[in-house]
Order: sequence, then C-alpha cells, then structure tokens
Amino acid sequence: MEQPVTAGRTTRSYGAEPEALEALVGASLTARVTLDEHGIVTGWNAGAERLLGYPAGQMTGRRAADLLAEPIPVRGGLPTLAGLPRWNGDVALRHRDGRKLTVRLLAHHRPPGVDGPAWLVVSALTDRQSPAGLDESLVSWSFAQSPCCALAIYDTRLRLRRANADMERATALTEDEMRGLRVSEISDGDAGRRAEADMARVLRTGEPAYEENYLRASGESREHAWSVFLSALRDHEGTIRGVCLAAHDMTEQFWARKRLQLIAEAGRRIGSTLDVTRTAQELADVTVPALADFVSVDLLAALDEASEPPVRAVPVDGPLLLRRAALRSVTPGAPESAVPTGTVDAYPAGSMPFETLRSGRPALHGTTDPAFTAWLARDPARAARVRAFGIHSAMTVPLTARGTTLGVAFFVRHRNQEPFRHDDLVLAGELVARAAVSIDNARRYTRERATAVTLQRSLLPQRLPRQAAVEVASRYLPAGGHAGVGGDWFDVIPLSGARVALVVGDVVGHGLVASATMGRLRTAVRTLADIDLPCDELLTHLDDLVARLNREEESDAEGLATGSAQPAGDLGATCLYAVYDPVTRHCCFAGAGHPVPAVVSPEGTVELVGLPTAPPLGVGGLPYESTEVVVPEGSLLALYTNGLVETPDRDLDTGVDRLREALGRPAASLDALCDTVLADLLPPRPADDVALLIARTRALDARQVATWAVPAVPSAVAQTRKDVVEQLGRWGLSDAVFVTELVVSELVTNAIRHAEPPVQLRLIHDSTLICEVSDGGNTAPHLRRARTYDEGGRGLLLVAQLTERWGTRQSATGKTIWAEQTLTPA
Repeated sequence: MEQPVTAGRTTRSYGAEPEALEALVGASLTARVTLDEHGIVTGWNAGAERLLGYPAGQMTGRRAADLLAEPIPVRGGLPTLAGLPRWNGDVALRHRDGRKLTVRLLAHHRPPGVDGPAWLVVSALTDRQSPAGLDESLVSWSFAQSPCCALAIYDTRLRLRRANADMERATALTEDEMRGLRVSEISDGDAGRRAEADMARVLRTGEPAYEENYLRASGESREHAWSVFLSALRDHEGTIRGVCLAAHDMTEQFWARKRLQLIAEAGRRIGSTLDVTRTAQELADVTVPALADFVSVDLLAALDEASEPPVRAVPVDGPLLLRRAALRSVTPGAPESAVPTGTVDAYPAGSMPFETLRSGRPALHGTTDPAFTAWLARDPARAARVRAFGIHSAMTVPLTARGTTLGVAFFVRHRNQEPFRHDDLVLAGELVARAAVSIDNARRYTRERATAVTLQRSLLPQRLPRQAAVEVASRYLPAGGHAGVGGDWFDVIPLSGARVALVVGDVVGHGLVASATMGRLRTAVRTLADIDLPCDELLTHLDDLVARLNREEESDAEGLATGSAQPAGDLGATCLYAVYDPVTRHCCFAGAGHPVPAVVSPEGTVELVGLPTAPPLGVGGLPYESTEVVVPEGSLLALYTNGLVETPDRDLDTGVDRLREALGRPAASLDALCDTVLADLLPPRPADDVALLIARTRALDARQVATWAVPAVPSAVAQTRKDVVEQLGRWGLSDAVFVTELVVSELVTNAIRHAEPPVQLRLIHDSTLICEVSDGGNTAPHLRRARTYDEGGRGLLLVAQLTERWGTRQSATGKTIWAEQTLTPA
C-alpha cells in the first residue's frame, strides 16, 4: 500500500482505492505465486494456500519444482522459456495432503531490469461454471445494447431472428416487426437484394463478405453510406446455423472524402487574412473559372453600421440592401456585372438574392425559372447583360457563420455550357461556408474589446449571495487603453455548515480568450467548492485544469491560419481561495502565485497573511499548501488582484504599503471602503484589470450551535433524537421537529452502523437549520433508489427529499454528512 501523501494541511491516502478494488475482485479467488529467476518462491498468497494447502511461511524460499507431481512437458518447461513473455498450460502438482492435482497455470515472465519478481504464476480458483444463465444474459445484453454498429442475425432461410437497437433505429422498425422477414423485404431496393445475394453466398461457402451500400434511412432525405459485413454463424460442430449482418454507418466519412477532394485548393487560399474585403475577393478568385464564369460576393449593408448583424437580416417586404464586396469574371473587366464593388444595391422581394437569404438555403436557378425571369423583368439593364453574355445557369448561396447571416454569393455560368448541378451547389456551399467563417472572424475582430468587456461583466457575479458568514462588497475595473479587458474575477460561494468561500483570480492576458478562460475557471472553482474540497486540494485540481487547457491550446494552434486574431500562447492564471467558518472563526487560505490577502482587525490593524510560496496555475510540479488563521468577529478580509497594487510606475511593495494604509482608514461602509481603496491606488485609466473583494466576518453565537458526542452503539440513537427535540424546543423550532428527527435518526444510524467512531452530531441554527453528523470513516454514502424488497436504502433518499440540500465533506480525521432545511417564518 502506498504511504499517505501530505499536501499542505490535508493528508490524502491513495491506498483506499486499491483496497476497494481488492475487496471487489476477491484477491483470494486467484492463486498467485511469484518466483525469482532460479525458480525460488518469493511470494505466496492466500489463494495459493487454499489451492495446495501450504501456508506462505512454509513455501517462501523453497524451489517451485518441489511441488511438481509430474515433469512439465517440454512445451511448458519454464527454464526453457525464460525468453518468452508468457506461458500457459496444465501442470500436475502435489497437494500438501499427498493428492495429485491438475492445475491450469498462466505464467508471466518479466525481463531483467524490471522491478519485481521474475515470474508471476496465477491460477483461478473460482469454478469455471458461471451462475445459471449469466453468460447467456451477458451475451444477449451485449448484442441488444451494442453501440458500435447495427447488428442483425438471420437463420438459414435468411429470415431475421434478432436485431439490436442500432438496427432498429436504422430501419425505423422494431425487432418484432422485422422478425421472420428477409433483408430484401425489410429494405426494398437494390441494396437489400445485393445484401441478400451475399448472405446466400455466405451460407453456401462459409466465407465472410463485405460490401458498401448507399441508401436513405427511414425519415431522412440524405443518402447514407453503409459498410456491411456478413459472416457465417457456426455451432460447436462447425455447421452453419445462420448469418450475422453488421452494418457501420460510414456516411460522414464518405461525404467528407468527397468534400475534401473538392475544397482542397480552396482550403489553401481562402481566409489568409483577417480582412473582410480580401477574404471575399479570395472566394471569388478561387471559384473563377474552376466553378463559375462570374462570381460576386455581396454583404449586408447593415454590417457597415452595426456592431452586430440585425436580428432580421431580410426585411419582410424588401428591399434588401447589399454592398458589393468582391467580384471576378472570366471576361476582363467583369462586364457582366451591373453593380461595381463598393456599391450598395437594393434587391426587391422575389429576387434571387432576397429569396435565398430569406430561406437561408443555397439554390439553383435557370434562366427560365419564374423567380429569375421576374427579377430580370424589374431590371432591364441586368436583363440585357444576361442576354448579351448568354447566361444560362446561376446559383445563390447565403453567407452564414455561427448562425449569423452576412450576405450572399452569386455564381453564374455562360462560357461553360454545362449547367450547374446539385454537386456544384454542394461545392459552392462548402467554399462559401469557409469564406463566411473567415469574414465573420474579421468582423468579430474589429469589435473584440467591446464584446470582451460585456462578456467579462456577464461572467462575474451579478449580485453576491446572502449568507451568514460574511458581509461583502466588491469592485471590478477593466483596464484602459489598448490592453482591453482581462481575466480578473472574484466570487463568493456559500458552503455547507454556514461556511463561505471567497475567491479572487487573474488570468494572464487580455481580450476574449482571457475572459472565456476566466469563465471556465470560475465555473470550475464553483464545481470544486460544491464538493467541499480543502483549499490546497482545490487549487491542485484547478492547476490540472489549466495544464489541460494549455495542452488543448497547443494542439489547436497547429491548425490556426496565418493572421490569427490572437496568437496562441500558454494560458496562465493566479488564484487565491479562502474558506471562513463562522462557527469556529477559522479562515483557511491557499494561493497559487497570487498576491497575499490582508486581514484588518476590528481595531484597525492591517496584517498580511503569510502564505507559502506557490507557482501560478498551470505550471505544475509543486504542491499547494494552505494556511489557517483565527479571525476575530468583525475583521475585514481583503482579497485583490495584482492590478490594484502593481503599476508601471510603482513597484509591488510600494503598492502593498499604500493598500494597507487605505484599508486602515475608517469607512462608513464596505462599499465606501472599496471606493477609497480604488481612488487611492489607481490612476484614472489603469493599465491592468482590477478585482477587489472585501468581507467583514461574522460569528455565530454559541447559542446557535449545539453539539453532541454520540456513543457508537445503536441504542444511542433514541437518546440523540430526544436531545435534538429538546434543543429544537429551546430554539422555538417545533415545526422542524419531524423532519429533523428523521434526518438525525438516519444519519446517526448510518454512522454507527457503517462508519467508525468517534460519532458527533452538530446542529446549526441560522437562517436555515443545518444538521451535521461526523465520524471517523472515509467512505461516503451514495443516494440510490431501493428496490421493492430491499430492507434498506430509503433513508438517505428521504433525507434528500425532505431537506433543501445535503452533501458530504471530507476532513483529515474522517467525514461529515450534512443536511440543510429551510425554516418557515413564524
């Protein structure tokens, strides 16, 4: 077993999980023996003693060959196979009582230089007969629930006998509806007839078969590509009893190959910059003459004036205003175009661009289409160009990206006499979609700072939650100038036992990436805090998250195009996490490369909390440690980011000294104190983001907390309930007696039965009623639904139903199960 590993003030043991695994698998159900290179026994477990009768003390140090009742066959001679990694076979061994046993052994050989014994020899002691029907049930379940492919079994008459859930979904028929039918009757078409012919050949020859089918799944208009494997099913004598059909849906791969062949060149040329007009022109240049003889790219005129595209991109009655962003023609000078680049043109309702954007779908057009002719009838100049150049076919494709309509691309053929077909429309859609993303990236880039500020403020707490532990006030100030908003954040998180967590963090960098990363970290902190992790352990998990984000960024950076809006780099963040307990007035701090917090006593003395040096999040390699201090009631806790104390013209120490001076001044309220601190320390336009969180501590009166040490005997439950009822009477909470008795009875009984002493019960009466039961065990209960005839398993479910919330938190000496009730006002 591994030794406990200490990180900060929390002791964690990694031996619990292997112990649980040993209990699950039943280690004594396998005879395990280890040998050195000379065949001397170095390890002998209880299973080996159960198999041969020899205790470990008698066998350790002896030759394993002494146990042989007969010589090992040449094929199984261990000395001759020392160079092989594994050996298995039947061996005759002598039991301690003299009996000869034939035992099936599996031996693993470890090469020189590997720690541990040279040979590991194992033999299963469990009967090789599974419980009645278990194997058959497992096979049946795996077939019916297999998520890998659609499976069906046919008999020798090629009639369906079984089908799994994926096959039912593919055919939109249940197994009962298909049973007894041929595959050609289930799928009426060439694919079904080909599959049936292949199945007949498999029955005749026994050889497996493979084919690819293309057909539409029921209820879908898109054709699917299926890889179908057919294999014979044989009994123990080798007689073919049926055919197994396994079909893998390869539709995405099939269409991906088609698209990749068509857009390979475009992928190298479109989106080389973050310029809207340049990207539109690249789309036109790529598609002429390879796809069309003339191409124009028109963007919504509203994009020029609004930071966001209008919600209704296409007016109900028209006209639609589009600005010509790019055009290209096989004819020099693009004489086909009636609208030069940069010009805004109005397209009435019924015109091809108008209808395409209204429908949101690309469309094919011929010169005889009613919409085409009606549009040209309204524009004689355009109609004259169509006749002059012999335009016979057109496509209109909307430019949309991330659900935003940006404009429309217009493709025309006149020199190429082949009219556009559906494949051309698919290709045009792919190219336009690629260009639309690049255009949208460029558009978003121009307004990144304003969006980042809005995002940052929306991710921060809109209002801090009310709780009993502290009174809080906060400030967030984005950076001025070109730096833009960064990733500073703060949070206040209510915890179990009337405790509260205070968090301040800072993500390196500015802009959308920093804001988004901040939101992810804040969410992660809330999630980790919700499971009541210790301060130092929470930072360790947060460090792992930032390291994983860094790896993802490195992977994504390889595929970024030149001219990225923000260069890829390592994500970095600092964080300070504090947990205050109003019952004990203890506050635990843990930091990751963050400025240390300040504590202001009720008398006005300002002290900095000495935290162990720790690296920022994402660096890894060093454990985080926590520091615990006793905080008098009415003290102030000040948490902040480095932008408050460190500026280009002021070093960190000077800034900290000024912060201590500002915090020591009397203030009418916490909000006034926040304003004073910001005014004293920051210039009008700070160079970095600033987050400030100030909390005034409260303490619960001793009369609000009741604690009992519970003897670890079942008879103590009744007395505990009686004590609780009396305490609720003193608090005037008679309405809560019924639920509290049930909660106490369940939690205390569970602790006595399933945990270890000492057992302690604590009631906390604040705005809510909190019941906590602590014990010396580490195994936490899990909520489950009891079956009809189960004798237990319902108590914790009732606790969860009758209380507002419940949970578990671990400690250095055990765990605490808690449940919180909302009190009805008198």
